[in-house]
Amino acid sequence: MSQFLFVSDLDNTFVGDDLALARLQELLERHRQEYGTKIVYATGRSPFLYHKLKVKKSLLVPDAAVTSVGTEIYLGDNLDTPDPEWVAILSEGWNRDAIVAAGKEFPELMPQAGSEQRPLKVSYSVAEKEYLPLVTKLESRLASENLEVNFVYSGGKDLDILPRNGNKGLAMQFLAKRWGISPSTTVACGDSGNDITLFAVGEERGIIVGNARSELLQWHRENPSPNLYLAKARCAGGILEGLKYFGFV
Repeated sequence: MSQFLFVSDLDNTFVGDDLALARLQELLERHRQEYGTKIVYATGRSPFLYHKLKVKKSLLVPDAAVTSVGTEIYLGDNLDTPDPEWVAILSEGWNRDAIVAAGKEFPELMPQAGSEQRPLKVSYSVAEKEYLPLVTKLESRLASENLEVNFVYSGGKDLDILPRNGNKGLAMQFLAKRWGISPSTTVACGDSGNDITLFAVGEERGIIVGNARSELLQWHRENPSPNLYLAKARCAGGILEGLKYFGFV
């Protein structure tokens, strides 16, 4: 056994099966104490909603929390100030006001709650049948102003517009580099479309939980890899299954 970097989405991945979560948290904390393993949550939630879930489920204090679909990184239990280096990387070429103005031209885009609108993220709700044609038009509209962005769609309704250099996977790699942890000793866990970047950016190991949504399962079918494990169990139970499969525990 040795140190590894553990990165997990929260809703319906780390959280969702309380009994399995208790076993997983005990294992991870023991591994952190004995080997220096790093624990990172990577969630689409804003810091406000992340904190609510953390308190409700008595989650371990992570070494870092990646919130707002990868656009903010907070170290430890501090949710006051996002990592300034990551903010600087994502801010390059980002024009939030121009993106919001362009979004108003598309009535199909329904802005998400104010708590989910972040400095480096613009978030909408979009019907699944409207997503592809809408994003094609929106991408063209933004390109006309030389705005390069990332579109992340998940859950059949959530559309997040992010800086070109920002997503969960890139945030994971940023932290791994800072801590000197290699891709081969990094494992990411997820269940939905906004977790695809955790599995697609490099050679990190990936655990797709058994209750994964259709958009992630389709991506997995189209992008098979020996570095990806599709678990049978759901949520934390699937994570435990995958950690054993890869030999991390």
